[in-house]
Amino acid sequence: MLAKIAVVDYMSTKMITVTPDTEISQAVKKLLDHKITSVPVMDERGKLVGIFSEKDGMKVFVESAYNQSMAGKVGEYMTKDPQIVSVDASLVDVANQFQETPTRSFPVFKNGELVGMISRVDVLRALAAIR
Repeated sequence: MLAKIAVVDYMSTKMITVTPDTEISQAVKKLLDHKITSVPVMDERGKLVGIFSEKDGMKVFVESAYNQSMAGKVGEYMTKDPQIVSVDASLVDVANQFQETPTRSFPVFKNGELVGMISRVDVLRALAAIR
């Protein structure tokens, strides 16, 4: 039964995004305010160019401890070329992908367009819904 559940059934479509020029402090605030683990980084044409995650924020924190400044832009710290998944992918396949990477969420695409995000928590929600 789980194998028939698709990403589209549990992904989040209310996306919060940033640009490569977004100040780090603003990106971190978005993560915290929206209780999310990562945000897609979009260029001026609306193309996905990276992901800014909690892990990327940790890099900023560590560097800030040494240089006493939290200045910088998302583009300097984001993860470039993030793994993506298809809206039609099986949730089981995505769960396998999550097991192979420390990444906590993936951008979801349909016909070459970003349409959502799927997280580890979303996969667990699907598991909890099956009784």
